Amino acid sequence: MATPIRVNGQSMVAEPEGTLYWPEERTLVVADLHLEKGSAYAARGQMLPPYDTAQTLVRLEAVLRRVKPERVICLGDSFHDGRAGDRLSREDGKRLRTAIDGRDWLWVVGNHDPAPCVTWGGRAVDDVVIRTLVFRHQAAAGAAAEVSGHYHPKAVVHVRGRRISRRCFIGDGRRLILPAFGAYTGGLNVLDRAIARLFSGQVVAHVLSGNRVRALPLTRLAPEWETEQKS
Repeated sequence: MATPIRVNGQSMVAEPEGTLYWPEERTLVVADLHLEKGSAYAARGQMLPPYDTAQTLVRLEAVLRRVKPERVICLGDSFHDGRAGDRLSREDGKRLRTAIDGRDWLWVVGNHDPAPCVTWGGRAVDDVVIRTLVFRHQAAAGAAAEVSGHYHPKAVVHVRGRRISRRCFIGDGRRLILPAFGAYTGGLNVLDRAIARLFSGQVVAHVLSGNRVRALPLTRLAPEWETEQKS
């Protein structure tokens, strides 16, 4: 079940898969696909199962079928590295082209993909400005009224004596950071200073839990006891 989110006066919908939908603009926003991360690790000798791209695209296709957006904004790090597009299988490339066809598809540049592959369609852009919002890869210090990705935010909660970690949106009404969508993406605790310093006022984590999105204040969340690097 999706949940409404307001960002700088605009009404959005946080989807349980981790995407953001803007009904008035018929726009779907997704962050950090990291396509071909598995093959990048395999090239360095870390043999991950080579199915992350297919899994990520299948999940994205399901969202596209449901919300039927006219515009899609990918918030950077859509490809895990500059050669990821070359490693995409023919089947996954066809799947991506079909998803893009007929839509205004915008590849925002990220730190992993400063020159996103546009072989299958879409346009590479530094950022996107629509109404009162800026869509960019990484939140800009001191800025507001923006939607971004990059940090792969996650929330840790205590449930019946267990610590459970889930991907989440994090926002304060003016700024929103999306969870990573890619199959092999890790996460950074929203209580980490790298994320916490970006927000002020009433900060809420919209936590993905099965087919639901649950809004939780930071007081309900737990810190990360073990150091974890963001992928």
